[in-house]
This record gives sequence, C-alpha cells and structure tokens, in this order.
Amino acid sequence: MNETLDRASTDDAQLSAVFQQLMQTWTDNDAAAFGALFTEDSDYVSYDGTRAIGRTEHQANHDKLFRGVLAGSALVGELESIRYVTPDVAILHGTASVLMPWRSKLPERRLSRQTVVLVRTPAGWRITAIHNGRVRPVTVPAPDSFPAMMSQLMARIARKLGLGR
Repeated sequence: MNETLDRASTDDAQLSAVFQQLMQTWTDNDAAAFGALFTEDSDYVSYDGTRAIGRTEHQANHDKLFRGVLAGSALVGELESIRYVTPDVAILHGTASVLMPWRSKLPERRLSRQTVVLVRTPAGWRITAIHNGRVRPVTVPAPDSFPAMMSQLMARIARKLGLGR
C-alpha cells in the first residue's frame, strides 16, 4: 500500500510540475519549451473553440502569439485537481488567465478553466489534450421559470407549425 501511495504522491508532484511548466514556459514566451510539454499527436482547443493538432502546430501558433499579440504576457493560475483515469493517464483541471504586461492584476472576465489530459511517456508526463474555456457561469432556469416556460411554448408552436427538427 505504501508503494501505491508513494507512486501517487510522486505522480501528483510530477503532474503539478507539468502544469507549472505550462505557465512558466508561457511566461517566458518560450514556444519551443511550451511545445515540448505536449505529445506529438496532441490536441489543443483554445478558449475560442479553435482546435490545433500536434506539437508542431502548438509550438508554431504560440511562437506567433509570443512574438505578436501576447508578447511579454504571463500565464497565471493554479491547479485545481488531479484525477487518474488509469495509472498512466491523468486529467488535471486548473484555472488560469493571460496577464498582459501592462496589467498588475487579472481582469475577472478573462479567467479560463483548463481541462488537461496527460499521458505517461518514456520522457515523463506529457500533455495529450487540453481544452481551455472561459469561466462564464450561468444560472440554469428552473423548469417552471418564465424563460423555461417561454422556451417550452416556442417548442410546442414550432412542432405544430412543422418547423425545426
């Protein structure tokens, strides 16, 4: 049992270190080091929904960003959780945001949540998928609320008129 706990503790530390390296390589504006954190066939879904495939594309995209609109920016955030899918696959959740060089604190509306899938490789833990989405909580209306009742009414009318699916 101690061996399992020791391994989990070591893996937790290594996974946390990868998350920190993700932020540090961004802050250093080092696209090569940033790209090296990913597997060759990795997926990267940006906050705007665009998808990049492969380490080479991630590195090239971030090189343009670091030399262009995000020059001098820092990635600031914290790791929220680690969950193991298998001993060699982990899902991390964190929150982070880009801090532009002219700001001293993060604007609240720029906070994003990252879902990061890592796999154990011979070279250590590497990111195989990342999905970055803005934190924009919404309240789900109750089924008997005015917005829900209006939506239900519109759905009934649409069905009667033969509209939609």
